[in-house]
Amino acid sequence: MTLDDLRVFAAVCRAGSLSAVARELSCTQSAVSQHVKRLERELGLTLVERRPRGVVPTKAGRLLQTAVATGLGSIDHALRSIGELARGEGGSVRITTGATSIRHFMSAAVVDYRRRFPQVSLEFQTEVSSRSCFEALTAGRVDLAWVTLGTPVHGIEQRPVVELPWVLAVAAGDPLAARDAIEPADLQDARLIGLPQNSVSRSQLDSWLGRSGIRPVFDTSVADWDTAILLAELGLGHAVVPALPQWQGPGHPGLRLLPLPALPVLAAGWAVRRGDPLSPLARAFADTVADHCGHPDPTPRARHR
Repeated sequence: MTLDDLRVFAAVCRAGSLSAVARELSCTQSAVSQHVKRLERELGLTLVERRPRGVVPTKAGRLLQTAVATGLGSIDHALRSIGELARGEGGSVRITTGATSIRHFMSAAVVDYRRRFPQVSLEFQTEVSSRSCFEALTAGRVDLAWVTLGTPVHGIEQRPVVELPWVLAVAAGDPLAARDAIEPADLQDARLIGLPQNSVSRSQLDSWLGRSGIRPVFDTSVADWDTAILLAELGLGHAVVPALPQWQGPGHPGLRLLPLPALPVLAAGWAVRRGDPLSPLARAFADTVADHCGHPDPTPRARHR
């Protein structure tokens, strides 16, 4: 059993396809299969089940997949740190988040951090969902993930940094624009712009609406919060979104954000690998972002679960 065997096995489980991993590694499908078969011979168990449209891990395979993902992440993190020490480099911090999060939550913090640590490289990787951010963390591809906080995830610690109240975004000329606030009953049968289907914010909003007996109609589905705001400002619908400071003021003269005080706030913050201490550079970046977000304590607080 080698590290390469384990890496290839983890990639197969993640991709669900031998051929996809072969393309990723620029090798043959047979070579990928040999890595998996070597593990199966050594363990005496079948680890992946071949299906017409790919492969899925067996029960034994899922156990190994979880252990490998956590273990390889720590090993890769250590090897990267050792390599930076050997080369005498200033180091790097790898962050993953959604496409618009850097602008909304990190722009001032990035400038501040680069001023304080000019030799450090900041590497940002864009993911399409919190789930893919968690997978990148577990695999050791990143140090930090900025996510909308949701249900607990095995091996991941979620640390809240900022709480975002919900608002109804409408065009300035909309009949609702003169309201001071929006009540749950106002959303009944409303035609809304839907947040991304696979997002934590959408799932939490749907859960709250369901518990409240509210049944709006989602006319349009968008890829991110910014697109929902743009459509609302153009008068093409109403959007229930978390309130972000960038959407208020002279930059959006045609937009009105009406508070929804009955909705529980949405929490956003850092996700890290549980039990794997952050490097001093990564911790400094996490603290800088938290400080610029107005957190009373610049060190993100652990959410106990």
